Amino acid sequence: MFADRAKIVIISGKGGDGHVSFRREKYVTNGGPDGGDGGKGGDVILKIDEGLNTLSEFRHVHKYKAQNGEEGGKKNCRGKDGEDVVLTVPQGTVVKEAQSGKVIVDMSGDTREYTILKGGRGGKGNQHYATPTMQAPKYAQPGQEAKELEVILELKVIADVGLVGFPNVGKSTFLSRVTNARPKIANYHFTTLNPNLGVVDMDGGKGFVIADIPGLIEGASEGVGLGHEFLRHIERTRLLVHIVDAAGTEGRDPIEDIKAINNELEKYNADIASRPQIIVANKIDAIYAEGEDPVAKIKKVFEEGMGIPVYPISAVTGQGVKELLYAISAKLETIGGEPTVFEQEFDPEVALAVSDEPYTVYYDDETDEYVIEGPRIEKMLGYTNLESEKGFKFFQDFLKDQGMLEQLEQLGITDGDTVRMYGHSFNYYK
Repeated sequence: MFADRAKIVIISGKGGDGHVSFRREKYVTNGGPDGGDGGKGGDVILKIDEGLNTLSEFRHVHKYKAQNGEEGGKKNCRGKDGEDVVLTVPQGTVVKEAQSGKVIVDMSGDTREYTILKGGRGGKGNQHYATPTMQAPKYAQPGQEAKELEVILELKVIADVGLVGFPNVGKSTFLSRVTNARPKIANYHFTTLNPNLGVVDMDGGKGFVIADIPGLIEGASEGVGLGHEFLRHIERTRLLVHIVDAAGTEGRDPIEDIKAINNELEKYNADIASRPQIIVANKIDAIYAEGEDPVAKIKKVFEEGMGIPVYPISAVTGQGVKELLYAISAKLETIGGEPTVFEQEFDPEVALAVSDEPYTVYYDDETDEYVIEGPRIEKMLGYTNLESEKGFKFFQDFLKDQGMLEQLEQLGITDGDTVRMYGHSFNYYK
């Protein structure tokens, strides 16, 4: 079964504890400390596997844990490092923090491998704590604790063009004609249950990737049917190719179908709905009705009325397909750019490092400033580059997520007031 979403728990390995021991050899009296360091805990690593196209392997196993580091030994022996756990995912997998839904990493583009959780640091053995006044330390450093995180994996296919439309309008037939993809084709609603990808080879090497997004229905944006599961895959595409049954072979009105699908796209994500679009009036080989040409009606509403180009084709006979492909290629040239890659919004290393640290928010009467201080904010400032726009936004989101901005508002802060944090001063604006 196709699976493009999974929720799992990942746990890094705990660092091994440092060891307490002393040299015990014949003829050596009062041997010094020789406790070895603990080994590092294993990391949790994500890695792209080009041979995968679903997240089905995560449907039955929901917890993944790296190995703990071994404790240090005597005679300065260092403990063995814990083994990493490597999770292989399809290209295009977006990993989100489960509670907030914020993006941790997008496994696409240049990101082929990513360490999502680092193992705990190994503790130091007692050999490190010997001093002239304390020559026989009986303590060692414990290993750093493991980190645990619940994440959501979402597969969003990577394609230049997304084919959208109601079931049975001929998307799979079109894809099989113009690419090397071989989707199953049958006259049943929702026959296509997973997005099919195909590569269109054009003269001059200007090829492009098409994703056949399974047939949408009204209510898809609210999750009706398998709406959310499918709409997710349109998010990366640069161009939407909207295929309709111009002949109305199932008694549907192609104009109303186009409006209904565009309405679902708008409700799901306005940014997607605003992307360039081409309308394909398919099944012209099946138009037998007398009177006004249905293709002309579609062109009047969308091409003349809204500036969306309309191309009549027959995916079965191939009529008009070549002209359509050149039009798609030309449109992609004008759009430019690469498929969307989602920016990081949540850094596990930072968030987990500061989450349990205390902080205080108060108003300083003497300086007429609002102050945020404590280990949590101090550590966060150490992790963040406030000089960069991305870093500063990340820091703003942190203040909001931690409830610090809400606490400032409860203290009566207003626009233009000063907020001080460990040598940094900012003007507050809501």
